[in-house]
Amino acid sequence: MSSTLGTLFKVTTFGESHGKGVGAIVDGCPPGMALTEADIQPQLSRRRPGQSDLATPRQETDQVVIYSGTESGRTLGTPIMLLINNKDQRPRDYSEMSRIPRPSHADFTYQMKYGIRASSGGGRSSARETIGRVAAGAIAEKWLRETYGTEIVAWVSAVGDIESPEMDIERITRAEVDRQIVRCPDSAASGRMEALIREVLAAKDSIGGILTCVCRNVPVGLGEPVFDKLEARLAQAMLSLPATKGFEIGSGFAGTRMRGSRHNDLFVRKADRLGTKTNYSGGVQGGISNGEPVVFRVAFKPVATIGLDQETVDFDGDSVTLAAKGRHDPCVVPRAAPIVEAMAALVLADMALRQHVRQPVASP
Repeated sequence: MSSTLGTLFKVTTFGESHGKGVGAIVDGCPPGMALTEADIQPQLSRRRPGQSDLATPRQETDQVVIYSGTESGRTLGTPIMLLINNKDQRPRDYSEMSRIPRPSHADFTYQMKYGIRASSGGGRSSARETIGRVAAGAIAEKWLRETYGTEIVAWVSAVGDIESPEMDIERITRAEVDRQIVRCPDSAASGRMEALIREVLAAKDSIGGILTCVCRNVPVGLGEPVFDKLEARLAQAMLSLPATKGFEIGSGFAGTRMRGSRHNDLFVRKADRLGTKTNYSGGVQGGISNGEPVVFRVAFKPVATIGLDQETVDFDGDSVTLAAKGRHDPCVVPRAAPIVEAMAALVLADMALRQHVRQPVASP
């Protein structure tokens, strides 16, 4: 099983949903950067369960501990081990599901691939695995911010068929996003989204949504054509997240309905660099960042584990009625914002380090 992301900035996550703990090992973080648990915890707290009555009621503080890779509050350049203990695991809630593959969940495919699986909570296929990603992403983001001034902000732009108006990607902040319970910064749209999620929750059902993410102050030149283009690595990172079903960058699928004369991003002078008047490219051209904000969207499906009765079959093929137990979000997108931000940071940090080796050698 591949649990490692990155070429130079490498992250390996470990742990199962209802095991003793989850975490990550970060290898390749540059030495000498100030780093303590306080730099990582804010993003974990934004991701943690039990934040509101619209999220899973599982109670976890998700406190991170740095076990290696730092000394006196600074990175050593050696592997950084991050561990978050599970406190409120309840494997007994999944006893019935050990013999019944949940519809649209990974139970069936994991069992067929490995001949065994962690039946309680989905194991590695659970969204709890993403804690290690968020912890590692906080480190990558700190390095990007201190090195390039990079800012990464994700927000909920759709829940079901309710969409928010376009945001000002140059100015939107995490503080604005976090003011609303569903992490949609438009208060009117947020209210409708919240009402829909409550309706779905009362019906013991689930609903999907879309997250939009902007990465500002991304240096020009990130991306490794042809197979490791920046948008290709971002897509791979986002689609590795649980419940994701779609990725688009810039104009995305809507751009296919435009003519080239309108879609082309015309060049203009911006201070000390060339920039573009529009950003239909989403900050990436030819697989390489062009200095404009990198803007993309990620689609999340409805949560597979629901409380409604579902007529399905067990692993023996016998008909059963499944009303899943356990504690699950009726909609994952509000808690997924820091996860998407983390994955973007991990990709950008890795690409930035790879770009360093392409700097010209100084003449003697």
